[in-house]
Amino acid sequence: MATKPTTEPAEPARFDDILARLRALVEKLENGNLPLEEGLRSFEEGMELCRQGAAVLDKAEKRVEVLLASAGGGTATAPLDEPGEDEDST
Repeated sequence: MATKPTTEPAEPARFDDILARLRALVEKLENGNLPLEEGLRSFEEGMELCRQGAAVLDKAEKRVEVLLASAGGGTATAPLDEPGEDEDST
């Protein structure tokens, strides 16, 4: 009876958490004492964490752009973390 392992961790919400998990994975992979399958799973997890981290950085960059654009008329922010609102609707 083959079952898929449920070793997939919960997605870290904060950039610092993502970065810490990535560092732990890199250290684990650099030690080189992993079976091939475990190494591949760790690599795949690392790639997913990289994508998540890039998304967090993109959102932060957009927020900074909004803040800089509104600097002349006061500080205003827009909720950039809602799905489907990554692009302007104008």
